[in-house]
Amino acid sequence: MNFKQEIQTGIPAELPLKKERSSNVSHAPNRKQILSIAEKQLAIRNALRYFPTEWHATLAPEFAEELQVFGRIYMYRFQPTYEMYARPISDYPAHTSQAAAIMLMIQNNLDPAVAQHPQELITYGGNGAVFQNWAQYLLTMQYLSEMTEEQTLHMYSGHPMGLFPSSKEAPRVVVTNGMMIPNYSKPDDWEKYNALGVTQYGQMTAGSFMYIGPQGIVHGTAITVMNAFRKVLKTTESSAGKLFLTAGLGGMSGAQPKAGNIAGCITICAEVNPHAAKKRFEQGWVDELIQNLDTLVKRTKEAKENNEVISLAFIGNVVDVWDRFYKEDIYIHLGSDQTSLHNPWAGGYYPVGLSFEDANVMMNQDPKAFKAKVQESLRRHADAINLHTKKGTYFFDYGNAFLLEASRAGADVMAENSIDFKYPSYVQDILGPMCFDYGFGPFRWVCSSGNSEDLRKTDAIALRVLKAIKEEAPVEIQQQLKDNIKWISEAEQNKLVVGSQARILYADAEGRAKIALAFNEAIANGELSAPIILGRDHHDVSGTDSPYRETSNITDGSKFTADMAIHNVIGDSFRGATWVSIHNGGGVGWGEVTNGGFGMVLDGSNDAERKLKNMLFYDVNNGISRRSWARNKEAMFAIQREMERTPTLKVTFPNLVEDKYLENLF
Repeated sequence: MNFKQEIQTGIPAELPLKKERSSNVSHAPNRKQILSIAEKQLAIRNALRYFPTEWHATLAPEFAEELQVFGRIYMYRFQPTYEMYARPISDYPAHTSQAAAIMLMIQNNLDPAVAQHPQELITYGGNGAVFQNWAQYLLTMQYLSEMTEEQTLHMYSGHPMGLFPSSKEAPRVVVTNGMMIPNYSKPDDWEKYNALGVTQYGQMTAGSFMYIGPQGIVHGTAITVMNAFRKVLKTTESSAGKLFLTAGLGGMSGAQPKAGNIAGCITICAEVNPHAAKKRFEQGWVDELIQNLDTLVKRTKEAKENNEVISLAFIGNVVDVWDRFYKEDIYIHLGSDQTSLHNPWAGGYYPVGLSFEDANVMMNQDPKAFKAKVQESLRRHADAINLHTKKGTYFFDYGNAFLLEASRAGADVMAENSIDFKYPSYVQDILGPMCFDYGFGPFRWVCSSGNSEDLRKTDAIALRVLKAIKEEAPVEIQQQLKDNIKWISEAEQNKLVVGSQARILYADAEGRAKIALAFNEAIANGELSAPIILGRDHHDVSGTDSPYRETSNITDGSKFTADMAIHNVIGDSFRGATWVSIHNGGGVGWGEVTNGGFGMVLDGSNDAERKLKNMLFYDVNNGISRRSWARNKEAMFAIQREMERTPTLKVTFPNLVEDKYLENLF
């Protein structure tokens, strides 16, 4: 069969030969054994329901072995034999370009050049899954190949529940991931119900098919690092030769070294997994690979002395780096961490003092001892950071649950009030007040043609639009526009594309709508050769309720509520989104966040123009309204400005209360 026929077949008619795991890709760590015997039997029963009864005698022991060895049933036997990557949209068998676009995005998420653990269907973050198993992938692609413009596919945590009659105006796909009853949203609940095959962790853009490789994280990190240096350096100082120390090249895709290069500093990123570090080096995301701590010390001193802009990947544990740099009196200007600490007990964070291999064995065979090691390491990690911050290092939590898990481990990270952390989240200090409150967030697009020339044209269109907006923009948002004009003008030379021909930048509602409208017009007049797929990271103004990250700068007591994210997905769904998704977990941990996203296909039509104007406006301003109601001054400015431009927008506006009226009341 050819590629199109294989997609249309779904579950094959004949039982395929058993396949072994490849040694050429990184694999998810073996998950701990958490199911009882009865629950393991239920997991096998759940897995076998995808297949004909006559296959069960063969598959039951095979799936049992996977469950026993890996802690999950991935169904390796059913991996497709064709190459996995984002093909041009015309290569997909589909009745609608919207369905074909979604197939393209799914395959991009599972491309071995993009995905962290491709054979386990995990895109990034250690456990950010597109599907739970390969049967779900096969069925989903088959459904998409059959879908008409009057059907909607409903996805339950990777499982394609089916095609349902809907309408042309409805989303083509509705995705939910990990939507648990609140009392069943603890970390071990994910382990249990994921092992049973009934839920999954979709991360932010993995389970919503909107991941575009490291580029998405590079942009947010670059914006963060540039603004962090602005906080600690004089306006006359350059970031060249200044040091940014962090960790995590696997789950966070090598974004930090590339972002540091763009921000113009020395970046040192520690990574315990040699395979992940070498992969990012070979892909060009890091300049130099260092395996010895003595060599790292020498190279760092040399880079500082020469005011270099360089990125160094150290294969080892970042705690050792913090400790050694203190002894060597190497000054760290910025410090953070981007390990996948939302997943601390299953490979998201590796404790100091254990080899990568030994840690993987312990987390599977003795999870209690592994948890103790992780928490011991977090305490030591925090102690080392505290020593550096006393010397002036600016440390910020990068929203990966570092401070949260460190506090739970008993580390010295709490403020004097014993409520807040002593270090800010980067959203509290940087992205919240500087970007999100003004409506600036991660707008992204994919050229479905797969043609780099189309991407080059979209870069030029976006640059032209941003420059025009900057001419008339108020002073409050001039810096945001300037940073993104610099980003998009240098994007091609920074070689950011991995997988699909994709791009990201930060824009507000005005910028997103104007760029999208220009794209749609370019498709209509033939300047662009194929549809454009719009989306965003869930890490945005409106899509995510996350008290330790996206909404950490909301101080009216509502940061532990999730109304905004739910409204975002519902509101986008009837305003024109091609697909919508809502997840539990995101980048900070199962049970710690609710986040929603969308995808939208622009095909040059009048329908697409109407939908983009309506949906993109709401997608941003829903969040600004909530932030304004929380009395965030930047959001109050932004929503007032939007109401003046848009007479049909009427938002409840807060009246500010002077402190004197609250004093001595109780």
